[in-house]
Amino acid sequence: MGQLHLNQVKKFYGHFEVIKGVELDVMNGEFVVFVGPSGCGKSTLLRMIAGLDDVTSGDIIIDGARVNDLPPVKRGIAMVFQSYALYPHMTVFENIAFPLRVEKMAEDKLKARVEHAARILHLDQRLQQKPGMLSGGQRQRVAIGRAIVREPKIFLFDEPLSNLDAALRADMRIELAKLHQQLQATMIYVTHDQVEAMTMADRIVVLNAGEIAQTGEPLELYHKPANKFVASFIGNPKMNFLPVTCKGVSEAGVEVDYKGQTALLPVTPRDGAVGKELTLGIRPEHVQLGGGDISLTVMPTVIERLGAQTVAYAALERYSGENFCATLPGSVAIRTDVPLVTGIHLADCHLFDENGVAFERKVELTDVDMELLSTPSHR
Repeated sequence: MGQLHLNQVKKFYGHFEVIKGVELDVMNGEFVVFVGPSGCGKSTLLRMIAGLDDVTSGDIIIDGARVNDLPPVKRGIAMVFQSYALYPHMTVFENIAFPLRVEKMAEDKLKARVEHAARILHLDQRLQQKPGMLSGGQRQRVAIGRAIVREPKIFLFDEPLSNLDAALRADMRIELAKLHQQLQATMIYVTHDQVEAMTMADRIVVLNAGEIAQTGEPLELYHKPANKFVASFIGNPKMNFLPVTCKGVSEAGVEVDYKGQTALLPVTPRDGAVGKELTLGIRPEHVQLGGGDISLTVMPTVIERLGAQTVAYAALERYSGENFCATLPGSVAIRTDVPLVTGIHLADCHLFDENGVAFERKVELTDVDMELLSTPSHR
């Protein structure tokens, strides 16, 4: 078993509250990713679960037992850090076996566990080599192997791929997803990279300033962000935000005005919204060339040619202080400093109130999206 419950967990450094009453349940076998900007408290929360940082108040419960006062070795967890922390004078075998030797495990059982972990991680041909002979990805797999042999209830990963280059990070994401499928173990993974979160997680916990901004499956956060912060953090490039004014509400949605263009957004209306300044959100991949329900003429300032896609960063015409981004077909013929007419469809838009809270969208998702959102998250 590997169930985790955080009950109103708080952390203070002096008078400064870093973690603000986090409440969270992680089910056995889930792959949960903590994601958020630097300083949001994700690593601090992970270290509290591991027992490396004290809990100021609240309870950490693993498999029904309160573990606040237990040392890390007694909690049934294993942690993989950003740094590989391998012993350079030891072989791969001895590095993986080290925690078992500390426990004084019998040699035959120790050997069986190390060899089993090495096979899972494709290190069985490297066991007699030393870390200096390995690539960065292989070293990280050795560090993961050292966690596997302990057979923990919960695996904790603290930005384990940050030291790897982009290509190797992509490979290791796949390896970690496969590892989760093989072990069916509970894994909690911390990263600031929302691409890692989207590609690996069963559920994502988005943290902001020590609080949970939203918890949900990757596509749920993408299609139904609860607030402006989550909408801007999930998705790459990040969502565009346009200032609009509410002109009216009806059963059909909320009517807004954007610089003289009036449009009815298919969202659930709220009382008291008329006349207020709201924010319309549109993802760069939902911007199209030519007109739409709302048209925007933009001035590209930077163009990134990525092959299959072209990403244009622009300033809205006559409002150069407002940044705008569009993800367009790779072969599109556009140039910097030449006006470009783009459009957006209302069905693709999000709407946020003056406090950044999202209006509920009345948009029908595609059959594929609906199937993915309704499928149980366990791989």
